[in-house]
Amino acid sequence: MTESLRQHIASSARLIVVKVGTRVLTGPDGLLDAARIDSLGRQIDAVASRGVQVVLVSSGAVGAGMGRIGLARRPQELAHLQAVAAIGQSCLIEAYERALRGRGRHVAQVLLVADDLQDRARYLNIRNTLRTLLDYGAVPVINENDTVSVEELRTSFGDNDRLAALVATLLAAPLLVLLSDVDGLFDRHPSEPGAAILTHVPRIDAAVDGLARDRPGGLSKGGMASKINAARIVTEAGGNCIVASGRSDDCLERICAGQPVGTLFSSGRTVTMPAWKRWLGWSADARGTVVVDGGAREAVVAGGGSLLAAGVTGLQGEFAAGDVVALAAADGQVFARGLVNYAATEMRQIAGLRTEQIAAVLGYCPYEEVVHRDNLAVICRDEQAVP
Repeated sequence: MTESLRQHIASSARLIVVKVGTRVLTGPDGLLDAARIDSLGRQIDAVASRGVQVVLVSSGAVGAGMGRIGLARRPQELAHLQAVAAIGQSCLIEAYERALRGRGRHVAQVLLVADDLQDRARYLNIRNTLRTLLDYGAVPVINENDTVSVEELRTSFGDNDRLAALVATLLAAPLLVLLSDVDGLFDRHPSEPGAAILTHVPRIDAAVDGLARDRPGGLSKGGMASKINAARIVTEAGGNCIVASGRSDDCLERICAGQPVGTLFSSGRTVTMPAWKRWLGWSADARGTVVVDGGAREAVVAGGGSLLAAGVTGLQGEFAAGDVVALAAADGQVFARGLVNYAATEMRQIAGLRTEQIAAVLGYCPYEEVVHRDNLAVICRDEQAVP
């Protein structure tokens, strides 16, 4: 079953997003591994020659910069970190240019910060630019713009696994490939006797989250937990994700041939989430949080319904009508996001009321729904999982 599913995904995917991690691209000394990058370029060329468009999300800028100027440890101060990333970014794009130019392919560097995808107009512009680059036959190489990013909690994607997932949802790519230094998701700690790779994860729940084993330190910010969260984003939007080791010279080619490599996270959705909802669900900037009861959560998640005022139990933050808000259960778990029809000041007055009571309190009732289902995206269906 898994083998046939992999082959179906591989044969139908005409566009893939590939993320390659720092530990794949650099050696123990922190310098870029030229042979590894050339191998990756050869594989991208081979896949593209079969009619598959490839978008590359690449880590490695900080590691490359450290190697170029001889630093042994990752800088902690923001200005130093950004400077090292700026030095390393040129090394990184030069390496990809060398690997692909000789094979007749153009490389296009694209640097992003979180705000670029939160703003709807810029989001659409980025999507159009990437699609045009692909039409030209170029290979977009995307990285977070560490040189201008500031406070991580405010403007950073957090890690390139998440950035890759957001790019995949932006482009509605049917397959995201996360290449790291691990072979996939194991059923227990890889060092334990009998540990085995899970070849297929049809659903990401609390049990799957519990299998993440991150290791601290080093050059990479990501880990298995971030890869599971990236897979959650992609699969909820209707795509698929494969986590595999990028250290073999044919990993990408084997994945694109449908062979059993790494761990496949497959989507339970029969159709891809509409573009508007993909932006609402993961890229838009939420201005506040609406807390709902269990019945309202069930109606939204399982029933595909709108959120009514009767199901609202609390609010966090200040927002205006038309802003994007997060929908959370009583335990704080965010399970959906959408456009709210009422400002926070009005929401506090009508929370818990039946629709027919709203006009008596506010003097008018412009909308029956607090968040209409057409402007709402469910981002987490499991009550125990944390997106």
